[in-house]
Amino acid sequence: MRNAEHRRASEISGTKIRIVAHLDMDAFFASLEEAGSEIFMGKPIVVGADPKNGNGRGVVSTANYKAREYGIHSAMPISRAWQLSEKAKAEGKPEAVFVQPDFERYKKASKEVFEIIKKYASEIEPASIDEFYFDLSFTKSFKKAEEICKKIKKEIKEKLKVTCSVGIGSNKLISKISAGMKKPDGLVIIKDSPPAGGSEKFLEPLSIRKIPGIGPKTGEKFNALGIETIKDLKKLSKEKLQELFGKWGTDIYFKARGIDDSPIVENREAKSIGEQATFQRDTLNFIYIGEVFENLCAGVFKRFTQSGFKSFRTVGITVRFSDFQTYTAAKTLKNPTDKEKDFKLETIKLLLPYLDKRKNPNKKLIRLIGVKIEKLK
Repeated sequence: MRNAEHRRASEISGTKIRIVAHLDMDAFFASLEEAGSEIFMGKPIVVGADPKNGNGRGVVSTANYKAREYGIHSAMPISRAWQLSEKAKAEGKPEAVFVQPDFERYKKASKEVFEIIKKYASEIEPASIDEFYFDLSFTKSFKKAEEICKKIKKEIKEKLKVTCSVGIGSNKLISKISAGMKKPDGLVIIKDSPPAGGSEKFLEPLSIRKIPGIGPKTGEKFNALGIETIKDLKKLSKEKLQELFGKWGTDIYFKARGIDDSPIVENREAKSIGEQATFQRDTLNFIYIGEVFENLCAGVFKRFTQSGFKSFRTVGITVRFSDFQTYTAAKTLKNPTDKEKDFKLETIKLLLPYLDKRKNPNKKLIRLIGVKIEKLK
């Protein structure tokens, strides 16, 4: 029996209660922009690239809930977001306000959120700039955990003028899924109780896509088998899931039953440091691409020197063509290095084949490039 099953058995028997909270900031970047200006208050806000009257080349980073009513969402091409805003305007609705991102400001606000949580919990995992897991098992009560989360939500709202949604459950999986159930400004608590855990009942009617890691392609594979909900998913045996997905199939089996033994990781280190740039026009101009590439390398290396890491061993690039086909390439060095010249030399070697016939025989124009360093020490 896996450790997770042992933990589940002990929780049900009452010998141990694990309580984990997941805090997810609501439309964080856009909410901060709205809260920071009376002019923006109550308006649809879109944070992302300059739309350039519909000719912009980037994507939406975050849209607040007013903008989402127009169909605008994260990762949408900024040109499409602008079109939806214009459509709303023609219907007599307020047009969206497009704002360039201010990541330094967002990082500062994220740190403030962390410090607020830190007043109430000692084990905290920043999962991203706007998501945090924290362990409330010490309360030994879902009721007390709820009271703490209400205090945290209240303090964040008073200090930053933005809202967050919180999920409380017996593990990270349940807390994360529940945090997204009543956004914005939600608080959802899923308690486990014998004989059948509340986590399982909570999960059963949900779409299989709610399980982290089940994306569109995996979802389609399940749909072809007639599996739409997590309840449907539970009909498949562990052996069948292993046959379909290997080791990942075992994880799916346990997650479908609300079992997740993953710990709170307090000191999560960056796995990579990277930057990307979308060109204003698709191009194969070597001089222009070279200038942008040089600036990207300089920016990434500066972040590396400021990060506290002493060396890196892997470098990588991303190339996206005008038809949106995207390729990545990486190289792991024989020895770790902290030299900027090593970084630039190896990344340019990776990029050049995409500029000539070696990896671009049809001379397709390039839309985006990116560089990164990995295996940080």
